[in-house]
Amino acid sequence: MGHQAAFHAPHGGGDFLGLRTNRSGDTEIVYDDGVKRRMVWRVADEVINEGRLSDALRVAVGSLRVVPALYDELKKRAIAIERVAG
Repeated sequence: MGHQAAFHAPHGGGDFLGLRTNRSGDTEIVYDDGVKRRMVWRVADEVINEGRLSDALRVAVGSLRVVPALYDELKKRAIAIERVAG
């Protein structure tokens, strides 16, 4: 992945979703609610379509319930993830 991406909730909440590359080169999704909850997932797909992944995060962070929306959006796009923290 060439760059990182970050999305903040437009409805005034502190929700944040971001993409990053870890030290071993794996792509990860990071969620933070701005208060106490932080979760990290590793994208399990071998070939990652950055556009599809960014679209899923953008739609999910605009939702009032970000984490369930994230799971739904990733499932729609057949993007496999595994939870690594949180």
